[in-house]
Amino acid sequence: MVSKRELEREISLAIIKFEKEFMGRGPLETKSYIIEDMVLVRLKNVLTPAEMKLAESESDRRGRYLIKQVRQELIERGRPLLDAVIFDILKVKVSSLHTDISSKTGERIIVFTLEKRPDFQE
Repeated sequence: MVSKRELEREISLAIIKFEKEFMGRGPLETKSYIIEDMVLVRLKNVLTPAEMKLAESESDRRGRYLIKQVRQELIERGRPLLDAVIFDILKVKVSSLHTDISSKTGERIIVFTLEKRPDFQE
């Protein structure tokens, strides 16, 4: 049986691959955590140079709002791929996906809720 740490590492690598291939740029750092029947993924520095320019203006919130909107739409379109990746690794179906991105820090959080707690070696 695979350890929790190995599964978390596998999830991080899969999410990095998704970000690079589907979103166009991978994060500089990714860490995943399996917590009961959830998977929390924290990605650092995911914004593209163009998005960073758009987010720079403190007086214009529209740019930061647009980044969030576009990223939300992209993740929704890639959702079947993400669900499949999590199922392939954990052998548990994803019930829901929740995500947000900070246009100030470039950090993204993704939370997958699962149909049940995955099996692994502690």
